[in-house]
Amino acid sequence: MSIKSVVISILSLVFTVVVFVGILKLFNFSTFKTENESGFVGKKAEIKAFKLPDTLTFGGDKVPLENFDVSESLDNELLSVGNFHSQAIKNIKRTVRYFPIIEPILKKNKIPNDFKYLAVAESNLENVSSAAGAHGFWQFLKETGAEYGLEINEAVDERYHLEKSTQAACEYLNNAYRVYKDWALVAAAYNYGRGNVTKQLERQKVNSYYDLHLNTETGRYVYRILAIKLIFNNPDQYNLHLDSEDMYPVLQTKEVSVDSTITSLIDFAKTQNTNYKVLKILNPWLRSDNLPNTKKKTYLIRVPVENGRIIKKSDL
Repeated sequence: MSIKSVVISILSLVFTVVVFVGILKLFNFSTFKTENESGFVGKKAEIKAFKLPDTLTFGGDKVPLENFDVSESLDNELLSVGNFHSQAIKNIKRTVRYFPIIEPILKKNKIPNDFKYLAVAESNLENVSSAAGAHGFWQFLKETGAEYGLEINEAVDERYHLEKSTQAACEYLNNAYRVYKDWALVAAAYNYGRGNVTKQLERQKVNSYYDLHLNTETGRYVYRILAIKLIFNNPDQYNLHLDSEDMYPVLQTKEVSVDSTITSLIDFAKTQNTNYKVLKILNPWLRSDNLPNTKKKTYLIRVPVENGRIIKKSDL
């Protein structure tokens, strides 16, 4: 080998070493905080398994965590819900705005408070629509919603009315409880239908949700609600850290009674010193830009309390 070739090989090796060392330094710099930056020497992020509680109830009924299949199913949902950080944080932020509306209706109907987490499992506390045609926080199908007294047409869809749809959900849940006398089975029936749950109980000759072999969605459903309950009650334990000012504020509104046709909700919004956008946000059950009312039904429409401005908690 010539001297020239040796020199080129050495230079190439030196260049490779320099580049490699540079990459290592860049990696270390991006991975760790230095003492000058933060006042302490940083650590690698630690990802740990979640600890299951020693005891747990749903609707006041004991969850048999001593059964391996039950504890592992709950663990699976805790990992799924707890590690979907963006969605979990958004959901927790919404609880301050919506749980104070849901909780009194559950209490009035003697439904366990735990069922507010069912609404989270169903819709993430949003007025969403499913491919199957279910709508709103409680995900009512059109036929079921109408069966429980919700008005559903082109102009009005009370599946999007939080108070009315929560009341309808309570009636459904109470009807199911009269059949099963077990809140976990009631929740399963909300997802799967009473007929399907009853059929599987009879076919499998058991009387508990936790003993049923079900389709994947319903088999995970109650565990998902339980995971949401655990995480929402102690978010710090699941690496979700929120301060009170992070929460979405309660919106300060008043109700306007209307018993005649509104030909233009855009113009109506202006008479209430607000705009069409805010009117729709506050009243998602109004599905058109007008409100036909030939039967002179009384509707309560929410509007901001003053000058069309939504007053946040921090402003009070």
